[in-house]
Amino acid sequence: MMEKIDKRVRAAQFRLRMAKAMEDGKVSQSALARQVGVDRSTISQLLTDDGARLPNAHVVGACASALGVSADWLLSLSDRPESAAELLAGSLSLTEAPRALVDERIFDWHQEAAGYKIRYVPATLPDMLKTRTLLEWEYAPHLGRTADQAIGASEDRLTWMRSAQSDYEIAMPLYEIHSFAHATGYYHGLSLDVRLEQIDHFLSLTEQLYPRLRIYLFDAKRLYSAPVTIFGPLMCVFYAGGHYMAFRDKDRIETFTRHFDTLVREADLTARHFPTHLRQLRAAIGGT
Repeated sequence: MMEKIDKRVRAAQFRLRMAKAMEDGKVSQSALARQVGVDRSTISQLLTDDGARLPNAHVVGACASALGVSADWLLSLSDRPESAAELLAGSLSLTEAPRALVDERIFDWHQEAAGYKIRYVPATLPDMLKTRTLLEWEYAPHLGRTADQAIGASEDRLTWMRSAQSDYEIAMPLYEIHSFAHATGYYHGLSLDVRLEQIDHFLSLTEQLYPRLRIYLFDAKRLYSAPVTIFGPLMCVFYAGGHYMAFRDKDRIETFTRHFDTLVREADLTARHFPTHLRQLRAAIGGT
């Protein structure tokens, strides 16, 4: 609920904020008067009148526009001087998501969030945990002759991400790991040798990196999540196929963090049980 402010206090704050905006923007009373379309004496009165009156909405809006601040901020209805459009532009960005392993944008976000907990719902198995053989099977058809070069270039980034001082919580639907193990759906045609190698790689990484790396499996019949990465308190990024949607405002980050924590809390298999489940899958598909 908005805190009620006494009229005199609001008027005094208006004068202070208007004077600050003029000082920050190096705008004189005469210049502001010309932009707003009023006499200089009107601007002078707005800055010096010690009463409780505020200018009309047209003058407030024109002053805000000329000074590059929001009318809400001038009237103490907001603590942020930016306009609504500027706030939206700063809190939401849309960038292309190329068909690549670790593109520069994703790597920049990981570097920015180094040291924070990173929560991750991948679109498939997490690239940072895949074997080179699986990466080649998955990406070579799309990257063509550059596949080997792209995979080689990405390996340093993947190694950095695994070794960064960040905790990783990864939540995946149960069917994803089962589909991979049995080479169905997205993984149709993947050879048994590649699957067994990947399961062994998973087991090795979960043993080496636990508890900094924790993987949870949830039942998609009960829970759903779009692919999303939450970079600590800094941002959350949704993968929408051809683009990333990145949010930086606190409320949305907290909302999607709670969503992720629900996936973890209600997971059918916790990080402690994940290795046992992998061994069971390995045995089921013919591994020794």
